[in-house]
Amino acid sequence: MSEPPRARYRTTKWKSYNASLAQRGSLQVWFDPGMHWLCRPTGKRGRQPVFKANC
Repeated sequence: MSEPPRARYRTTKWKSYNASLAQRGSLQVWFDPGMHWLCRPTGKRGRQPVFKANC
């Protein structure tokens, strides 16, 4: 038996959608360029899941 087709969501009210995005506000994150990643390697691919200052 085949799977049903995935639902497609389309935005039709762009004016209200854009207004709702503007209402959310913004989040800015500043990183210090001198910051170093001090954690020991976990042996797994990719980055460590959590940054800890005292790894």
